[in-house]
Amino acid sequence: MPAPTAAFGAILARAEAAYLGLAVGDALGATVEFMTPREIAHHYGIHREIVGGGWLRLKAGQVTDDTGMSLALGEAIIAHAGSVVPLACANAFDAWMRSKPIDIGNTVRRNLVTFRKTGVPAAPESDHDAGNGAAMRVLPVALATFGESESMVRAAVRAQAHVTHNNAISDVVCEFLTLTVQDFLRGDTLPEVVCRRIQPLVAKHPELSFHDRPPRENPSGWVVETLQAVLQALLQNTGFEDGLVDVVNRGGDADTTGAIAGMLFGALYGADALPRRWLAALDPGVASRCREQARALLPVPRHE
Repeated sequence: MPAPTAAFGAILARAEAAYLGLAVGDALGATVEFMTPREIAHHYGIHREIVGGGWLRLKAGQVTDDTGMSLALGEAIIAHAGSVVPLACANAFDAWMRSKPIDIGNTVRRNLVTFRKTGVPAAPESDHDAGNGAAMRVLPVALATFGESESMVRAAVRAQAHVTHNNAISDVVCEFLTLTVQDFLRGDTLPEVVCRRIQPLVAKHPELSFHDRPPRENPSGWVVETLQAVLQALLQNTGFEDGLVDVVNRGGDADTTGAIAGMLFGALYGADALPRRWLAALDPGVASRCREQARALLPVPRHE
């Protein structure tokens, strides 16, 4: 169960901030997705407002597949009393795809089409499926498994990830993000998480190293570049807004780097750190679903 020293109300507030942070980061970053930092600077100066547009021609506050798949996954977990059931996840993602979302990744589409044909809720293992599609949607798993053992958390992460992304480095990133969100929900500080999570991660997987690299600009849809950009923004800034503005202005897969960063920053800095103007700009229906799922997914401690 959640740590008895942490008040459940405070944990829940950070959980809601993480979910809203994901959606806000998605909406902010989508405007400049696939643009280079130079192109962003030319068109926006520093991009820091939720205005829509971009290659998807979004309405202001509209979100993309990052938030859409997270909400679909959250619904599947809630429907199964907090359990991450691969077949339920696959059916939820398939239903989401059938709804004709505004955007969908190639790997997600390909492996969901395979699921339709085979009924098997796990994609074949592939060295090429290390895109962002599984990592961007881990938040519902982080909330639903909060307080469980790390081995159970990791198993739940892989259960949802492998529906579309059965790849070793994708697993590593997904597990890291999930456990790091949970650390922040407990109230752990950034220096504590650096020691507990980030340093061991880079030591074991040097391909994820980011300290000795120049700023990761124009990150692709590859989870390695995405995580490098997010962690650089996390450690080189001191607040939610500055960190999120930093990462989306790096361009590339900016809706996803924004969503993942927003999730982490929300869990770390809490609800008061989310700019009110961004929350006001976010699609109200999306904001409501994020809040509702955060409350429904997070296990209530027995002693509460």
